[in-house]
Amino acid sequence: MSALFSFQTPWYALPYPSMQIIADLHIHSKYARACSPQLTLENIDLWARIKGLHLMATGDFTHPKWFPELQEKLEPSLDGLYRLKPEYRVKDARFTEKSDEEVHFICATELSCIYSHGGKVRRVHHTVFAPSIEAVAGINAALMKRGGKLGGDGRPILGISSKDLLLLIRKVDPRCHIIPAHAWTPWFAIFGSKSGYDSIEECFEELAPEIFAIETGLSSDPAMNWRVKGLDKVALVSSSDAHSLPNLGREATVFEGEELSYDNIFTAIRNASPEARKKPIKEKLTLRKTLEFFPDEGRYHYDGHRDHKVCLSPAESRKLKGMCPKCGRPLTIGVLNRVEELTTEAEGRRPEGAPDFLSLVELDKVIAQALGVRGRATKKVEALYWPLVSQGGGELKVLSEVPIEQLKKMTEAPIVEAIQRLREGKVEVEPGYDGEYGHITLLSDSDRKRLSQSSLF
Repeated sequence: MSALFSFQTPWYALPYPSMQIIADLHIHSKYARACSPQLTLENIDLWARIKGLHLMATGDFTHPKWFPELQEKLEPSLDGLYRLKPEYRVKDARFTEKSDEEVHFICATELSCIYSHGGKVRRVHHTVFAPSIEAVAGINAALMKRGGKLGGDGRPILGISSKDLLLLIRKVDPRCHIIPAHAWTPWFAIFGSKSGYDSIEECFEELAPEIFAIETGLSSDPAMNWRVKGLDKVALVSSSDAHSLPNLGREATVFEGEELSYDNIFTAIRNASPEARKKPIKEKLTLRKTLEFFPDEGRYHYDGHRDHKVCLSPAESRKLKGMCPKCGRPLTIGVLNRVEELTTEAEGRRPEGAPDFLSLVELDKVIAQALGVRGRATKKVEALYWPLVSQGGGELKVLSEVPIEQLKKMTEAPIVEAIQRLREGKVEVEPGYDGEYGHITLLSDSDRKRLSQSSLF
C-alpha cells in the first residue's frame, strides 16, 4: 500500500519574509514517560538552533522536578516569553552556527484528562499555555488541590473534564489557553475513535467558543481537516510532540510579523481560522503556514492491528466491520477513517483564507533514504548530517531553502536528489497503523545505484 504525493507549486519556492518565526508549541522533557533523558533545557535550546526553530514550548511544566529547572534556567525575554540564561547555553562541536539568533520559550505542557461524560469514558489530551512562570505556579497549585498527581509523569493524568480544565486555568490567569493536542489520535484525543467526541461543542459545551485552534497531529494534515466544515471556525496548528531531540521540529507552525510576544502569538492563531479570515485583519503577527508530516507516515493513519501486522484502508476496514481478519478482535480505527466518518465536504476542498502547509521529512531520514539504510541514527547518516546542517544554516533551511545547485557542492548526489524529490512532493509512503510509523520512500535501489555511479564521473 502506498500513496504518491505531488504539489503543483513546489513549496521550497514559496517566498519567506524578512521576519519568520518557526514555532514548536508542543514538546516533552526528560520527565515525561517514554521520553529521552537528553531532553534538557540546554539540549532543547541547542537542538532548536540545529533545526532552525525560533520558539519552543517548555513542555511538562506541571512536573515537580522540571518546574524548578524552568525557574532556575530561564529568564524573561520578549513579553510573556523566556530564554535560556547565557550560562546554561551549550554548543555542539559538530554544528557550526551561522547566526546568533536566540531561541525563545513559551510556558506550555500537555495534560491528559480521563473522565466520564455523556455516558462514555473520555480520554483527551490538551496542550495548555500560560503567560508566565507565576501563572504556571498557580496552575500547578490548583491542579494539586483538585487531586492531580503531578510527579508521576511529565504528562500527568487528571480526573477532571476538558471543560473544567479550561475553567481552572482561566481562573488562574485569563490569558491561559487550551489547544486540543493531536486532535484525531485514536486513544487520547478530542476526536479520537476510541474515546473522543464528534465536535468541539460536544466536548466543551458552552465554552466551545474559547477553543480557537486544534493541533492536527502527525497522522492528519490540514487537507484532511478541511473536509470537516465545522472546523472552519478554528485554526490548525502543528507541533512535534517530540519525545527525543532529533524529532524537534518534525512538525511546526510558522509565523510572520513585526513583534513576537505571548499575546501576539495567540491573536495570530485565533485570526488564522477560515471564519476569522473572512473579516479584514490587521495584526502584528500572522500565522502563515504549518510544517507537516506526510500524514500517511503517522502512527495511526490507517486502521490496523499491530500484533498481526494487519494494515487496512478505511474502505477495507469497513468491509470487515472493523474487525481483524486474523484474530476477529476490533481493529484500531485510524485517523483517516475517523476523518471520513465526520467529513462533510469533498476531498480537495480548501477553505478560502486557510494558511498554507508544507509536508516534510526529517533530514536524517532523507539521508538514510539516500544511503539505502533503515536506521536514521547510524554513523554513516551522522557523518553526512552534521556538515550539511552546518553549511546550510540549519536543518529546515537545508530541506526547504538552500538552492539545489548549492546543495550539489555540499553533499552527495543521492542526498541532493532525495531533497529535490521531497521538495517536489514525489514521496511514496506505506501508511502507519495501530502505533506503527509508516515508511517513506524517496529513492529506489536503482535510483541510488544510478546516482552513485554518476558521481564517479
